[in-house]
Formats: sequence, C-alpha cells, structure tokens
Amino acid sequence: MPPSSGEVWGGGPPGPAQRGDPGGRAPGPAQRGDPGGRAPGPAQRGDPGGRPPRPARPRAGRRRAWPALRTSARQPPDIVRGPGTTVHAQIEDWLAGQIAAGALVPGDRLPTEQDLAAWFGVSRMTLRHALAELARRGLVTRTVGRHGGTFVAAPKLEQDLTTLAGFSEQLRRHGMVAGARVLTASQRPAGPAAGAALHIGEGDPVYEVRRIRLADGRPIVLERSLFPADRFAGMLECRLDGSLYELLEVRYGLRPHRARESLEPVTAGVREAEALEVAQGDPLMLVERTAYARSGEPLEFARDLFRGDRTRVVVWTSELAGDM
Repeated sequence: MPPSSGEVWGGGPPGPAQRGDPGGRAPGPAQRGDPGGRAPGPAQRGDPGGRPPRPARPRAGRRRAWPALRTSARQPPDIVRGPGTTVHAQIEDWLAGQIAAGALVPGDRLPTEQDLAAWFGVSRMTLRHALAELARRGLVTRTVGRHGGTFVAAPKLEQDLTTLAGFSEQLRRHGMVAGARVLTASQRPAGPAAGAALHIGEGDPVYEVRRIRLADGRPIVLERSLFPADRFAGMLECRLDGSLYELLEVRYGLRPHRARESLEPVTAGVREAEALEVAQGDPLMLVERTAYARSGEPLEFARDLFRGDRTRVVVWTSELAGDM
C-alpha cells in the first residue's frame, strides 16, 4: 500500500524484523495467525498506512550550534583550508573578535575543548593551539582542576602615551581603583644614565622609589623612579603610596608637563616575576621615561615594567605640522 501524502519516511536499512520479507515486512510473534499477515504493533496503532513513521535523518555535513558558546553566531565560521593560512589562527581571530565585540564578556566560560572542537569541526590539538595563543595574548585564562576551564579574561588596561598622565589618573579614567605598595625608598648616588637624564652629575644624590602599582588590588606595574634629591628635599618623609605626580605638584609646585618615553619588550626575571605575580620568562613591557616641567627642567627618570598580559599601549598620531 503506498504511503499517504505528507507521511515522513526514513532512509535507513531494514531492521531485523524486516529481513527476508519481499515486501519489507515480516510477521512478528504478535502477528502470527493474522490472515492478512499484519497486525498493528504498539507503534503502528492508529497509523492509516499501517506503517510507523521513522524520524528523518539529519542532513549530512551540518554542524549544530553549541548553545554554551554565548554569542549571536548560531553557526561556526567558515574555515578556509589552504596555503597561506592556518586553521588555528582563524579560530583564534574569530574568538578574539567575539571578545572585542562584547559577545563574550569577562568571566564567560567557554565550552569544553571536546565540545568546542566539534563545533568548529577541527581536532582538539588545533583548538588547543588557538586557545593557547589567546591565553598568551591575555584574552582568556585557562585553569585546571574540578572547576577549571577556559574563561574570558578581564580587559587589558590601556596605557595612553599620547598625553602625559600618572598611573593613578589613567586608572581613574577606566573606573579602576589605583593602589601602590612601596618596596624601597632611599637616597643613592646617580648612575651615568640617571645623571644624563636628570641633568645632574654622576654620583649626585637622587631619591629612588621602587613600588608595585596595583589595579583593583592586583599587581600590574613594577615602578622604579629617580628624583633629584636637591630639588625635592624631604621627599622621602612624605607618604609615597599615592600619586607621586600629585605629591610633586602639591608640595613642590611642580608637575610633569611633557615626557620622553621609550618602549622595549622584555621578559620577567626572578625578582620581576615574584613582584608582579607572573611566571619567570613571561612578557613584560619596559617603559623608560624622562619627565620634564613646563620650563624644561627634568623632574623624574623612571623605568617601569608593565605586565604584558594586563596592559596595552595606545598612542595617537596625527599629521606633522610641517615637513621634517
């Protein structure tokens, strides 16, 4: 008997009860003795065609969206496989784009490696490579253990070098609480580099202040600042756990107006790693700075080490006023 219109048929092979029957059916134990050779089973009762509908098979090649990945994308991106590109880099860029767009927010937990690899249609090794690069860039954090996993990291602090502002002011602009932990504060003779930067003689006294700067209670910068002692007499008697630029302005009537800063990528040594709570060899950004008063007098020579996983340097540029 042909199927009625609108009936859904499966495309699977015959089951054990169907083998050997030319018409695709074989009488089961409950059917024996039925003159018509058929008796409705539990799944067949009420079916006008006498046959149970089978669920349709999913289309080949379709990948389901993984609901644990909280983005607006219902399907994974198209992965290009060919020369000149790598699969893990495409996954890294796509996830980084979702984080930048706010589709994945800090604290979001990504699906397991197995589920996420299946969603992208790649091997777990390829996915791990992509996640490792995201972790290296500070976009995700990866933990092990019962409550471990891959989590979207807090956004990096943007250190804007276009305008001269102290660390405390920079954090206030981002709605973060600035703090400082003073490691040492002492007087020492100026070395060749400090003497040249501060326009004093080598061996002249300078105040050295070494601090760990905190953002919302977490270490982010290891500071080492040198000030000419003759210009800022009694500085070491003041509180040094706040903004040093505000201290210079309030107590001495001087505030840095401009600065020359140079950037150099370095890696953390044993002491730097301990102070900043990172692993030895982790990337850091060294910012060397000489700050000047409006009159042109040098006020500070500093070497600051920023955590590479917590900070991003931003510089605005514009067209030069004239030909150089």
